[in-house]
Amino acid sequence: MTDTGPRPAEGAITFAGFGPAHWGASEEQVRQAWGKDLDGAPSEPNGCYYLFPTPRSEGGFRFAFMVEGGHFSRLDVRVPDITAPGGGRVGMTTAQIHDLYKGVAEQKHKYVEGAMNLRATDPDGGPGIAVFETDATGKVTAWRLGVPPQVDYVEGCS
Repeated sequence: MTDTGPRPAEGAITFAGFGPAHWGASEEQVRQAWGKDLDGAPSEPNGCYYLFPTPRSEGGFRFAFMVEGGHFSRLDVRVPDITAPGGGRVGMTTAQIHDLYKGVAEQKHKYVEGAMNLRATDPDGGPGIAVFETDATGKVTAWRLGVPPQVDYVEGCS
């Protein structure tokens, strides 16, 4: 069964952010860039929270926008039909990610034995970083794109 929920337009996700909403944009700028309904609000002033496209999928979400301190800082993706800038996606192998991105840094996953986080930097030298999470077999299970320190938060906003 394929999840066919909301998805961004091809090319909207870049190492600079999401469409016209670049890293550091306000929540309102992210909402305008998406152009459809987004669920989510901070639980505390300047806290970390996600904006989720609606309707949300049975598994929680397909992708989500992270906002912390009032600024857009990260985009999380859990499905294979949304492609990262440079071509990476859920379902690829560690070797395929290394083929697509130069100088990928590998870090052991904090919680999953044998799993890795593959970290690729913006080839144009910008601040954006892509992190591809793999399972123990080397398959990408999720990816995120953003700026430090938020892109490196293992637990998202938790």
